Amino acid sequence: YMLGERTTKKFNEYSKIFTVEGNLSSGKGKLAQQIAEKLGMKYFPEADIHYIDRITGDGTLLPEKFNGLCNLERFYNDPKCPDGHSYRLQAWLFGNRVLQYADALEHLLATGQGVVMERSPYSDFVFLDAMFKQGYIHKRCLDHYKEVKEVSISEFLPPHLVIYIDVPVPEVQKRIQEKGEPYEKKVSPLYLQNIEDAYKKTFLPEISETSEVLQYATTDTEDVERVIEDIEYLKFDKGPWLEQDDVSYHHLRLYVQDKSGVLDPTSIPLFIPEITIGGTEYDKIYYDYRSLPGRNYRQGYNADVGDKWIWLK
Repeated sequence: YMLGERTTKKFNEYSKIFTVEGNLSSGKGKLAQQIAEKLGMKYFPEADIHYIDRITGDGTLLPEKFNGLCNLERFYNDPKCPDGHSYRLQAWLFGNRVLQYADALEHLLATGQGVVMERSPYSDFVFLDAMFKQGYIHKRCLDHYKEVKEVSISEFLPPHLVIYIDVPVPEVQKRIQEKGEPYEKKVSPLYLQNIEDAYKKTFLPEISETSEVLQYATTDTEDVERVIEDIEYLKFDKGPWLEQDDVSYHHLRLYVQDKSGVLDPTSIPLFIPEITIGGTEYDKIYYDYRSLPGRNYRQGYNADVGDKWIWLK
């Protein structure tokens, strides 16, 4: 910035953040990819449990103990697991979504290229809401999550556009039975309905205050040209993005570049049994992690994975 770089000079008509939302197996990924390809934007697949693994070290997917002590198969097999696994899973996924959203903002601000994402930390709560209504998690987990979410995304700017694909629960179940993993086929229809309700009754009304919203029935998304045409007609005349300038963009870019700082708010130091482990166990996991290839120092500073010119960085 001190040398004259200005973010707004890189921006074009589609220097924006779009998110595609919907229930499980609703076709989010396909539509997001098509939109990104048509508009010259970058596609970000949905952040999963291994998102951090994929962007750090040598890209190797690490064992469960390095990924929040959780996994999707265990959740679907035993969503009411008494050790609090369901909340560990959602808390870990939320952290990954926060990190991915920071990566998306950084990409936009650094290159000017817009981003199309599957879901975001703004919509992640629909899963926690569904879990709570199904009795999968304790009330203290819900309260903790709300506090974490509030402080974690407070420095972000919301998506310019949210696209919601409305697929009826019976159709979602049918798709899962046809193409889902064996463990996914155990998902409760009430859980799916609760996700849909959280989207329609809470998320979409709230996000529409700051973001443009487009909703489609599942058959409508098959005509991507129609979706593109609808996007072209949007005015994008609301939300905090309109209040930004080169100075605020510069400060936001500095913030999202610091990934440790971005993730700090997701770890509020409160005692929540579901996500708390002992100090000895934590130390063992921490040092085991640091001994892995490419993970002893920050990315780009690890000679063991071939990083060069470290002393000049």
